Amino acid sequence: MRWMLRSKIHRATVTETRLDYEGSITIDEELIERCGMLVGEKVLVADVDNGNRLETYVLPGVRGSGIIALNGAAAHLCKEGDKVIIMGFELTDDPIRAKVLLVDEENKVSRELVYRC
Repeated sequence: MRWMLRSKIHRATVTETRLDYEGSITIDEELIERCGMLVGEKVLVADVDNGNRLETYVLPGVRGSGIIALNGAAAHLCKEGDKVIIMGFELTDDPIRAKVLLVDEENKVSRELVYRC
């Protein structure tokens, strides 16, 4: 069994940070569905601007809003306007097809890729 990349939102722009929230990352529900993530799923978030990496879980944001909000303690590690890569993984012993969304400045999908892992 190996941990394999299953889903990724590449270079999303952080739209909000909410320190006084219980935790998690809020992601536009459309992005969650299109990349194959699930609400409550553990994800790895890498901040392209400062190099910070963190694990948290997914909460749904308003569909079509483009929201990417780091909540709770994670809000200390990213700031509004930072570019982040959000990755979901799967433990498997079979090859999988990872779905990758490339997004624009407003977190709208500009391109969809599928990687064979």
